[in-house]
Amino acid sequence: MLRSLDIRDMLIIERLSLDFHPGLNVLTGETGAGKSILLDALGFVLGWRGRAELVRAGAAQGEVTAVFDLPVGHAARAVLEEAGLAPEDELILRRVNAADGRKTAYVNDRRTSGEVLRALSDTLVELHGQHDDRGLLDPRGHRTLLDSFAATDPLRAATRAAWSALAAARKRMAAAEAALAAAKGEEDYLRHAVAELDKLDPQPGEEASLDTRRRAMQGAARIREDVLRAVHALGNDGAEGLMRDATRWLDGAAEAADGRLDAPMAALTRATIELADAAQGVEEALDALSFDPAELEAAEERLFAIRALARKHGVLADDLGTFAGDLRLRLSAIDGGEGNLRALSAEVATATAAYDAAAAALTEARREASGRLDLAMAAELGPLKMERAVFRTDVTPGDAGPEGRDAVAFTVATNPGAPAGPLNRIASGGELSRFLLALKVCLAQGADAVTMIFDEIDRGVGGATADAVGRRLARLAEGAQVLVVTHSPQVAAKGAQHWRVEKRVTGEVTTSSVVPLSPSERVDELARMLAGESVTDAARDAARALLDG
Repeated sequence: MLRSLDIRDMLIIERLSLDFHPGLNVLTGETGAGKSILLDALGFVLGWRGRAELVRAGAAQGEVTAVFDLPVGHAARAVLEEAGLAPEDELILRRVNAADGRKTAYVNDRRTSGEVLRALSDTLVELHGQHDDRGLLDPRGHRTLLDSFAATDPLRAATRAAWSALAAARKRMAAAEAALAAAKGEEDYLRHAVAELDKLDPQPGEEASLDTRRRAMQGAARIREDVLRAVHALGNDGAEGLMRDATRWLDGAAEAADGRLDAPMAALTRATIELADAAQGVEEALDALSFDPAELEAAEERLFAIRALARKHGVLADDLGTFAGDLRLRLSAIDGGEGNLRALSAEVATATAAYDAAAAALTEARREASGRLDLAMAAELGPLKMERAVFRTDVTPGDAGPEGRDAVAFTVATNPGAPAGPLNRIASGGELSRFLLALKVCLAQGADAVTMIFDEIDRGVGGATADAVGRRLARLAEGAQVLVVTHSPQVAAKGAQHWRVEKRVTGEVTTSSVVPLSPSERVDELARMLAGESVTDAARDAARALLDG
């Protein structure tokens, strides 16, 4: 609910403070007194786009502050939380317009953007009038209005959940199809590469092992010839044979040498033993250096094959086994892809059936509610002197989406046999006002959280019709807050609070003010609205009759 509005230096308002109340609040005044300025100021603080020049002439800046009460659960609280602003029971909107055109907005004294103000305004205020393009005249909002009338929240929640599930199933299906198509594009490569890797079957660490073995065999080939020469030099045909001959010769001469050969022969015996050990070691080394040339060729061939595959696939030799496993997985995706697609297709079909059922239930609820709304509108249009007009809620097939697959449009025919069409194209100004009022009365469920503003919605009507308009505005204001800018005394008489907008000229300065009316002042204001400039006792009596009625 709008609790107060404070305006400083805006257009022809120098300073103005208004305290509003629940129920029907009416503002009256002569044409040009500044009633529209109040709406301009309220629209400014709510972030609406309006006049470019708002600052009062000679002022450095203009400022508007609006205070709203926010009960628990009010939709504005969610907007505040999304904007990073802490919700409170009192919401203070303030917006400053500098003389150079710069605008600054605050929410509860925290600076914010015009977008946040506009998002808040959608939850705080509804403006209705002959040029209303934010509410009932906007066909894009008709489905939401019908859903509110029909109380379809549970059905819409089920439809949104079914749509989300269907969208997720379709996304998985599309991803699987894309993956399968991409995999099939490289199927020949995958099968060839896997066959090649499986045939070679490289093992982790094998490349290093083969390289070490190959180097060892290559080294053995280079030194084995020298080792073999050493074996021959130390063997029977070499040193060992000569030492045996020397031992035999000295042994035959030892008896005649009177012991002179004993020491040399002992040394020769020791040398023979050492020589035998050396010869045995060299022979063992020769045996160790022995290899099969075919084995070297096979090792080199496998080592080169492993390194070639690693280069071909751009991986390390030790990673070839893992790489082969990855290729096998991609192949298995192809081999099992068709079966996976069949399973996903079944999921899509199940999700589609669930969405169809939820959307059909929502469509049925909307069609049933559209009939009730049309009947309710017919009941409201009669007292508004539009009993010959026909209001119809059309529910037609539309594009499927999270809110169902229905298109909703409000159409009217002002006379029997006349073609039906959109509200803003068929109805005249006065008719349009009454259509909007009747529709708002029918759709008023839950409107107590929103301040409804009707800007001269009674224009073009008078007498009993204006009285009917006033009665419906008063009924709409029960348990809610309604602000009405009106020239109709029949409407003004139904207000719970009444303000008169006045324009004064002091010197060459024009200012506008708003005055709350006492009961006697209210009689005079209604008499002025009835009789014009010359207020007579008869006009006052008529005004009292309106207030009593």
